[in-house]
Amino acid sequence: MKRVTDNKFKEGQVVFSKRDPSQKLIVRRFIKGIYYCRFPNEPDKKELVFFERELDSDTDLER
Repeated sequence: MKRVTDNKFKEGQVVFSKRDPSQKLIVRRFIKGIYYCRFPNEPDKKELVFFERELDSDTDLER
């Protein structure tokens, strides 16, 4: 069983939403199973929140 503190993606890692894989995101924080992601080069844009199952990394997309 996976613990809530075990996160697949690290802070600062580039990830992509499974809903919009063309949009690059940066993991800012991981708290209690939720990833807080920001848009690169757009600091004023509102952050998005995701569960791990909603995200892919660039290495996941290459498989």
